[in-house]
Amino acid sequence: MQYWKRLTHGEMDDRISAALNENIDYRQKLSLGIPASKLDTQVFHDQATFLKDAPLLRAYVQNPNHIGCHTLGESEFFFRGTQKLEREIIELLAVDMLSAQPNESDGYVAAGGTEANIQAAWIYRNYFLRACGAKQEQIALIGSEDTHYSIAKAANLLHLNWYSVAVDENTRLISNETVENVLKQAMAEGIRYCIVIANMATTMFGSIDSPDVYVTALQNRGLNFKLHVDGAFGGFIYPISAEKNALNFANTYVSSITLDAHKMLQAPYGTGIFICRKGLMEYAYTKEAQYVSGMDITLSGSRSGANSIAVWMILFTYGPFGWLEKINKLLYRTSWCCAELTKRNVRFYRHPQMNIITIRATDISEDIAWRFGLVPDKHEGNASWYKIVVMDHVEIDHLQQFVTALDETTIA
Repeated sequence: MQYWKRLTHGEMDDRISAALNENIDYRQKLSLGIPASKLDTQVFHDQATFLKDAPLLRAYVQNPNHIGCHTLGESEFFFRGTQKLEREIIELLAVDMLSAQPNESDGYVAAGGTEANIQAAWIYRNYFLRACGAKQEQIALIGSEDTHYSIAKAANLLHLNWYSVAVDENTRLISNETVENVLKQAMAEGIRYCIVIANMATTMFGSIDSPDVYVTALQNRGLNFKLHVDGAFGGFIYPISAEKNALNFANTYVSSITLDAHKMLQAPYGTGIFICRKGLMEYAYTKEAQYVSGMDITLSGSRSGANSIAVWMILFTYGPFGWLEKINKLLYRTSWCCAELTKRNVRFYRHPQMNIITIRATDISEDIAWRFGLVPDKHEGNASWYKIVVMDHVEIDHLQQFVTALDETTIA
């Protein structure tokens, strides 16, 4: 680990306080032209005594705006202190978790995994148009049928064709045959450039895609492509539980990765992360944003710097070994539940290095599914699957209550 370590609360408080002190202080510095201020003190009292020991809440009150991308070029000078913390977490995650080389990545803390996925598609569409001379109708998005709906959103917003690759019903895996079938259809319809989505844990199943299946098929057909990894759910688990994997920047074909801090990292909602290789982010420059220092380069534009500080605090509170212990605890609980389901002949899918269990709907009553808050694969019509996600609050005691309820239903 080059950057990731554990810090004490005092050390984090000192770093965050120093960063906030580098940001603009509206009380001390005359600033007539900035369309921003700290939170309204008539509503949010900035002198409350509890703020002294709560650096994240101080950040929310001071309200730093992290518009733009701070890993390249200039950014708004007024918030330079907290921007440094955002740059730290992008570099930490890129290098220490996602196997990038130092100083070879760009990225930002987005409003969620959906935005980060759309950001990737936006960049690669522009890359193909500008750098490759592609026509709009020649560009397509390709991913498995289990891919998150944000990719369908990206296709709709960016006017791109969306091709869904079938997966095996039981293994949830794409295959050489299913990818070849989709590419054959796409090429027949004039597609020559592909934005490929490889899943690092699908939302419903926690299944993992093999990027090599896509790469081999695309290269065999001579198609130009960019490969984006959607790690919105698995990004803070799978690199830990499967240290040797192909869904990171050590794979030369991976151009960008989405993470979602408001899931496993338990950051505030609206906290996704987009990371890409150097030289790509520029394709999202909005040159019309001349009044923004460095020009805007993100989908969301203005965004809260406090969310970046929340991610920074979580990462440095745990450190790499503390995070490893937390993930292994969740995986143990997941394995315990899977063993109990197996004893009861309940059919389910679970990737062995993920914390999602997806149960066949025919093997569980709808009453139990709703009583224990399981999520169906569809809310309209009959569900085929129900999933359990073993998050931090899901303890073995809770899982025991669930399997006991299964027994009682069987007896009845």
